[in-house]
Amino acid sequence: MAQKDFVKRGQAPKKKPAKADKAKPQLPWLRIIITLSLVVGFAYFLWAISHNSEVAPKTLEAQKSSAQSVEQIDPLPEMPEDKYTYPTELETSHVEIDRKEQQKSERPYLMQCGSFRQQNQADKMRAQLAMQGLESQVKSSDGKNGRWYRVILGPYDYKRDAEADRHVIQRIGISTCQIWYWDL
Repeated sequence: MAQKDFVKRGQAPKKKPAKADKAKPQLPWLRIIITLSLVVGFAYFLWAISHNSEVAPKTLEAQKSSAQSVEQIDPLPEMPEDKYTYPTELETSHVEIDRKEQQKSERPYLMQCGSFRQQNQADKMRAQLAMQGLESQVKSSDGKNGRWYRVILGPYDYKRDAEADRHVIQRIGISTCQIWYWDL
């Protein structure tokens, strides 16, 4: 069975336009009509705005005169005194928080926020943490898969302090931080 070559297959002959059939370019009547209608609509809109601005002062004066007649009939009552003391209490009082006293752990905590193959990636994360006022360090470690660069914060005496720093880090979009015991 012979394969057909679709690329070399002949194409239909192109028709050549006759010299006498040169068509004149037609005007785009639809575009002209749409453009004219938009211009007329915009002109009407501007006329309507200017016409309404001349009428508006008359109606405002009528409203003011009717409001003055209503005030003469029924005056507003006196403003009542505030019976709430909440705003003044907020300005003068302070809030005390009960924090349970925590015992210091035998081993300090560390927080690891990233582990990278390239040191420049670890340095970039360390710079992001420094912009938040947190001091971190990059530790290199050799493992089964080669050399890794870890970004570490700490040591922390209390896990609560590490959690507070982790919340600061989460606000800048880094959610990979883990809190562990310090075993370096």
